[in-house]
Amino acid sequence: MSLNSWLIDLFGLLFPDLCAACGQPLVRGEKVICMGCHYNLPRTDFHLFEDNPVSRIFYGRVHLEAATSYLFFNKGGKVQHLMHQLKYKKNKEVGTYIGKLLGHDLKKDGLFQHTQVVVPVPLHPKKQRIRGYNQSEQIAIGLAEAMQISYSTNNLIRNTFTETQTKKSRYSRWENVSGKFSVIHPEKLEGKNVLLVDDVLTTGATLEACAQELIKVKGIKVSVATLAYAQA
Repeated sequence: MSLNSWLIDLFGLLFPDLCAACGQPLVRGEKVICMGCHYNLPRTDFHLFEDNPVSRIFYGRVHLEAATSYLFFNKGGKVQHLMHQLKYKKNKEVGTYIGKLLGHDLKKDGLFQHTQVVVPVPLHPKKQRIRGYNQSEQIAIGLAEAMQISYSTNNLIRNTFTETQTKKSRYSRWENVSGKFSVIHPEKLEGKNVLLVDDVLTTGATLEACAQELIKVKGIKVSVATLAYAQA
């Protein structure tokens, strides 16, 4: 073993990276989450079916080409811990890492194979300054890398600062975000197959509001993907 490898192992022993899902130390070769958590992620496989619980949320509300979520979200579960790490613990690598996992799945599936650009749900600049980054943008980066396509982070914008959606009802969530988004350079998205991305899907109000603005663009086709799906 080289001195450099020995020093890396020693540093890892003294200051180990921890699994973002279970909190156990990661070993060499593991990134963000441990191998055990990786293989036991509660995947939905919704991307394999045009008619699935996520796509049904948007029926009659906004026209989408396809919709999916990668993981099931349950209170107290490992996916909730992952989302907490991503949104509140500045562990933005969670977004890019799981975004890549989702991207590899979507690249193989016919429903999403023609995606040309990934667009994250935007944060208001004030909220992004507080958090330090947009968690949905981190997901978009990972997705785009895995799917070998581009992503756009400065076209769909949030016009006004809105209150947190966490404890609001479905109607209140929609009212809180309706009309709050704009596309500032629609010509750049004309005729594109766009994948709109967010972290956790609950009522779908924010995604619906974003999609309503995107579908105003000439010739655009909009699909939706989130990392997690919070079951009712």
